[in-house]
Order: sequence, then C-alpha cells, then structure tokens
Amino acid sequence: MVIKLKKIFNFFLLLLSFTLCFSNLRVYSVEEDSDIFEYSEIKDALQTSSTTTNYPDTNSTHIIAIDRDSKRILFEKDGFSRAPMASTTKILTAIIAIENCKLDEQIEISSNAAKIYGSTLGIIANSKNTMQELLYGLMLKSGNDCAIAIAEHIGNTVEGFSTIMNNKAKELGLTNTNFTSPHGLDNENHYTTAYELALITDYALKNNTFKNIVSTKQATVRIRK
Repeated sequence: MVIKLKKIFNFFLLLLSFTLCFSNLRVYSVEEDSDIFEYSEIKDALQTSSTTTNYPDTNSTHIIAIDRDSKRILFEKDGFSRAPMASTTKILTAIIAIENCKLDEQIEISSNAAKIYGSTLGIIANSKNTMQELLYGLMLKSGNDCAIAIAEHIGNTVEGFSTIMNNKAKELGLTNTNFTSPHGLDNENHYTTAYELALITDYALKNNTFKNIVSTKQATVRIRK
C-alpha cells in the first residue's frame, strides 16, 4: 500500500501553547485555534514594542521571539516557564535520527510501535521501512508510530531513546527540558520552555536534511505488509 502524505503536521504551525518567532526567518507558529498572524504583523509588533508586555494578540500562553544570529530575545511572554511540548517533541526525535542513521537504513517495525494511539502513519508490525520514510511520517503526519520505531531502532527502547534525547538537551545547554518519549504524549515529566524549544528548533534547522524534510509539502511512503 502506498500512502501519499500531505503536510498536516506543519512544522511552522506547532499545535501547542507555544509561539516561536525567529526574526530573520519568514516563519511563525501559533497555538491551534488561535489567530494566525502574518510575519509582517509580528515584525511590526516587534518594532513598536520596547517591552515584553506588548505582543501580538494570540491565545498562546508561552511566546518567544529570538534573533537566530545573535540569539537576542526580542520579546517573550512566559517564555521561561515549563510546559508540555506535545508533538514538537518530534523535532528533537528527527534530528537525533538524522545524526545517527542513514536515510536508507531499514527499520523493523515492532508491535509496540504499530499499536500506539493518537496520530499515526499506519506502519505495520514486523514490516520494514526506511529511516527516510519514517522521518516523513514523523514530521508530515506527526506519526507517533514512526516516533517509536525510530526510538527503538536507535535506543533499543523508548526509555533508552529518551536518555539519548536528554543527553542531547544537556549538550545544547538546556536546563528546563526533559523528555520521557519520542512523541510527546502526555507525561508530567515531559516538558520544555518556549525559549529552550526555540533553541532546539534553531539547532535542527541548521541541518540541511532536517530543513528539507520539514519543507516538504508532499511525500510518498510505502506501507509494507
């Protein structure tokens, strides 16, 4: 079976309580069900605001705007408070996979991965998919099944991969971030801040493979029985 994926998990529309804005990128992200602001509107707000108390009218509870070159914080709204990061977890899952595997590497799918609930690609237990296919399923479809398959391949278990994720977070200098899974399903010990999520995203976007994947609007993935 061949599935044609369209980007329903839009990397730049992170469906969370976070809003991230990078001043030298024409991208933005907003909370689900909140108004979407054009970059020009955000830019205007940055130019007219000299304090952290004036920001675009958004339902997001955690906002941060950072200049990617200087890392200077342009404004923030509760940007340093811990909060669950849900599917934005997959940003780090993807970059760890890219840094540790070849895209054509064959990944065996476990029953544990195939039966996970929530958003999935629909991969099948005991079949195989390439790492590239799983990454497209992870970032375009927000596939929790792809996240677990990647985690088990690299870390042997979800817990083992979570350790790798936390080690990467420490490597990036993050002190208010903790991972318990590769997909971000609810867990009180799974959290980050808007500021540290922005640092993770900035790091990931420096990788051309990651940037190409999240820029892809459509991909074809073969589901093997």
